[in-house]
Amino acid sequence: MKVKGKEVLVCNCQSTMPLDQRKLGQALEALGAEGTLDIQSGLCRTQIGNFQNAALGDAPVCVACTQEAPFFAEVAEEDNPEAAVGFTNIREAAGWSAEASQAHPKIAALLAAAALDIEPAPSVSLTSEGTCLVIGRDEDAITLAKQLSGRLEVTVLLHDPQDVMPPRVMDVPVFKGRVRQARGYLGAFEIAVDDYAPALPSSRAALEFELSRNEASSQCDIIVDITGEAPLFPAHEKRDGYLRADPGDPAAVQRVAFEAGDLVGEFEKPRYIRYDPEICAHSRSRITGCTNCLDNCPTGAIESAGEVVSIDPFICAGCGNCASVCPTGAATYQYPPVAGSMERLRTLLTGYHKAGGAQPVLLVHDDRHGAEAISLMARFGRGLPARVLPFAVNEVTQIGLDFTAAAFSYGAERICLLVPPTKRAEGELDGLDRLQHLNDAILDGLGYGTGRIELIEDADPEAVEARLYGLKSIAAPTAGSFIAMGGKRARMFTGLRHLHKHAPQPQDFVPLPEGSPFGRVHVDTGGCTMCLACVAACPTGAMLDDPDSPWLGFHEEACVQCGICEATCPESVISLEPRLNFTEDARKGVELNRKEPFHCVRCGKPFAVEASIRRIMDQLAGKHWMFAQSDQAERIMMCEDCRVVVQFDDPNTPMRLGTPQRPRTTEDDLREREEERARQARNGKES
Repeated sequence: MKVKGKEVLVCNCQSTMPLDQRKLGQALEALGAEGTLDIQSGLCRTQIGNFQNAALGDAPVCVACTQEAPFFAEVAEEDNPEAAVGFTNIREAAGWSAEASQAHPKIAALLAAAALDIEPAPSVSLTSEGTCLVIGRDEDAITLAKQLSGRLEVTVLLHDPQDVMPPRVMDVPVFKGRVRQARGYLGAFEIAVDDYAPALPSSRAALEFELSRNEASSQCDIIVDITGEAPLFPAHEKRDGYLRADPGDPAAVQRVAFEAGDLVGEFEKPRYIRYDPEICAHSRSRITGCTNCLDNCPTGAIESAGEVVSIDPFICAGCGNCASVCPTGAATYQYPPVAGSMERLRTLLTGYHKAGGAQPVLLVHDDRHGAEAISLMARFGRGLPARVLPFAVNEVTQIGLDFTAAAFSYGAERICLLVPPTKRAEGELDGLDRLQHLNDAILDGLGYGTGRIELIEDADPEAVEARLYGLKSIAAPTAGSFIAMGGKRARMFTGLRHLHKHAPQPQDFVPLPEGSPFGRVHVDTGGCTMCLACVAACPTGAMLDDPDSPWLGFHEEACVQCGICEATCPESVISLEPRLNFTEDARKGVELNRKEPFHCVRCGKPFAVEASIRRIMDQLAGKHWMFAQSDQAERIMMCEDCRVVVQFDDPNTPMRLGTPQRPRTTEDDLREREEERARQARNGKES
């Protein structure tokens, strides 16, 4: 059977999955599949010929098995190297379950989502030549360095060495010192070392060192840290090329030794984040606005760079926190690209509904902790409930409001986020906590209630299974089938408007907690001088003006509540109100303030606010020496062009320069030369 143009091969894994060929075929037909479904029983063994025939065909192949993916790939490589073969897991996700007989809509949706073609993410290259720094405290560091020296170019740095026996043969360089600062990544580490000194070759019973110095620097490709002290980097386990082990755990030391030995050569790493500085709301004119990405990056890959931020793709570990909390979409997660993830989400949830499923619960998980928990539940427990749809992502922390709004708009009853408990200890769940609270405020304001997003932080698969089976059914939002297109703000509002349209208790205005990325701006019109500094400072274009008249407007859907306008206002008359506005006024510019223009007394052109000019006249005319005379004060009431004209026309002003001197040119020299020759010629004739 072909699903979205791909030949789909389904196997019941030697009858361990109770798949009903008729029910599954009908579910796939409801999704637009073509042909007849044949369920295999031993596709990877006795029926391997069926796979070979499919691989030799013209259509791409999707095999509903991931356990034997290496074997299928090897067979395809031998028979047809050009064959396009993909894999998806329906066994642990649905077939090995206490509710497997009810899971045919879910299996059909999983197959449809797997048949999509997702563009790969861009990547960056890391190059390591094998220069390694081993940091330790005693002989163990030297022993480890000797072990690595056959594959790497190793140097040893000892922190505060005490009575360290000198090696019989000094086949690795040994220094003492303490790393004061470290930065970089695999292939490009830079360290600053204090108390730095090389070992003396004459050391006898214990290592002695030359006179030490501070602020030494060095570069290396790999750092192996067995000091047992605090790590050199935040979120050190995510820093490529930095390997750390407890010196009291010999097994851990050997693991990092084996890993270090393989870190030579060129490596590809996904470029997880795409950054668009044009829509970044970080800062304007040295006034800081949004710092969400800086506050939530665990690895220190993001730094302030003036009005924008700088994201180092070599340090970025792909947690996705920055993309999750970015209000404008300046930071976008692209592993895989957003368009592919959103289409996969849409296909999964709408396909589940079309195939006859109801009350879907979306289980978002990663390919490590989450996939392992799902596998263990399927093998040793009840497996996933039939209505729980697993959705694998690179990092659960990449999920943002655009994703959750779309998921609920596609009919998800709940969203469960399965995360490792270690992320809470590492401080990586702040973004998801904010997302949960923001969703609760929005959904509760529309009558859907709270608690539709659950964080599952259990490490025990049995506890995860109990949480999933313990979920009580509640009314799911009305499912839509729209395509979430455009930037992050556009995707968010598309989903939110659908939820508002079908809400149990639709409200035009929904109050939101402080720090939310939606809201309005209040302006005290009595104190506003219409200087329009807020318009110039607004990074998203939410503050509007009119070039032809003193007018201040506001586009609410563009406002991210960064606060730059409030901080910029010299009169302090701007305040913020976080809220969601579902009226048509939010989509267009509305008036915040309007003043009568003042017309130039010389040419009649409108150039300023009348109240401001009158106030300046009252304060300066006849009171300041520059405007003591009536004609001088009158210049205050002139536009910028007329002021210049009258200033130069005044015969008493020092700025009156008279007729400017014409610059001398080459033509002048040539003309004078000809005139001189003519004069000399006339004088010669006269003599």
